[in-house]
Amino acid sequence: FTMRHPDVPASLRGTIAALAHPAVIAHLQRIGVDTVELMPIVAWIDERHLPPLGLRNAWGYNPVVPMALDPRLAPGGLAELRATVAALRAAGIGTILDLVLNHSGESDRQGPTLSLRGLDEASYAHAADGTLINDAGTGNVLDFAQPAVRTLALDTMRHFVTQAGVDGFRFDLATVMARGPGFAPDAPIFAEIAGDPVLSRAVMIAEPWDVGPGGYRLGCFPSTWLEWNDRYRDDVRRFWRGDGGVGALATRVAGSTDLFGTQRTRSVNFLAAHDGFTLRDTVTYAERRNHANGEDNRDGHHGEVAWANGSEGVRELLATLFASRGTILLTAGDEFGRTQGGNNNAYAQDNETTWLDWHGRDRALEAFVASLAALRRAMPELADPTIRHDARWYTLDGDMMRDEDWARAVGVEMRLPTVSVIFD
Repeated sequence: FTMRHPDVPASLRGTIAALAHPAVIAHLQRIGVDTVELMPIVAWIDERHLPPLGLRNAWGYNPVVPMALDPRLAPGGLAELRATVAALRAAGIGTILDLVLNHSGESDRQGPTLSLRGLDEASYAHAADGTLINDAGTGNVLDFAQPAVRTLALDTMRHFVTQAGVDGFRFDLATVMARGPGFAPDAPIFAEIAGDPVLSRAVMIAEPWDVGPGGYRLGCFPSTWLEWNDRYRDDVRRFWRGDGGVGALATRVAGSTDLFGTQRTRSVNFLAAHDGFTLRDTVTYAERRNHANGEDNRDGHHGEVAWANGSEGVRELLATLFASRGTILLTAGDEFGRTQGGNNNAYAQDNETTWLDWHGRDRALEAFVASLAALRRAMPELADPTIRHDARWYTLDGDMMRDEDWARAVGVEMRLPTVSVIFD
């Protein structure tokens, strides 16, 4: 975020402390940010195939330990994180930490012994034949059926809330936390978090899937949790690409009641994240361009919903996001047109591929996002998670939508008590 920021001192760039710099906070306030979500900040290691390729992990989803901050990001340790969280809070901005509690960087049987493997082999989930379970795609997952694993997870969360003042957590591959070995909506970890006097007040956000059997569980987490909604991302992208239905779009922007029920939406609506195309690249590259990752362009999501027509569509996508009910997530840099050159799996690109280009940013697009944020703040019913059943749908000609209109419509108007939004 700050490696190329001209106003941040060189000695601070790339650190957690840089997020507390006045220029950074001013930018976050200008585009209406309520909360920042930090990708993993605890110590991590490179996957073993990266060093021979001259690459290194830039995302942090390969942790060694759950509580120790990575010294590259936080040379000032816990005090640095605490001071940054406090500075953001003073500016009206909360902090969410992305925690990777589903596996460790020790990888499969050929991986190193660094932490849990050396301390407690039983912490890893094993199949009946003794092999390590691979529900995270890393060769190993932690076994949340073990009380010691859940205790470690709970202690980690409490540590960051009480010692650093963070507001909550987003959990990578959160379904692993509810496996024992199969996913259970009433898994013990959920009750333990809800019953904890500290954690019960914290924000909990699930990435509601993993790569194991039955691992896609969108809409299945507790009613107090938020969930990343990839159905929103794909349905909205398809609509603006021209091959998605108006009905699917309406369901997503109205809160995804098909997934979360008709009382309260728990959807985290997003159009791009750290993995996948950037928002700009979504409308620029129809196919991934991941050759720089050293895997012959085989890695990353194949067939991601994208299209190549220049920059056309970015503003429509952004306007749709800000006009949607629920919580919205905007990946840093998408507000001013960041690009990764078509790389949709840039985890190993700790270089200018992923470092935000502050000098070359699209300032007009940035101003557009700021205006969208202002409009959204003026229309609190959009961010209210309560489903009020007050949305009325009309054709582009102004007539109320009938059942037969949905299949043939190319656009739709959503009318709320104080706002009307046209998707065309």
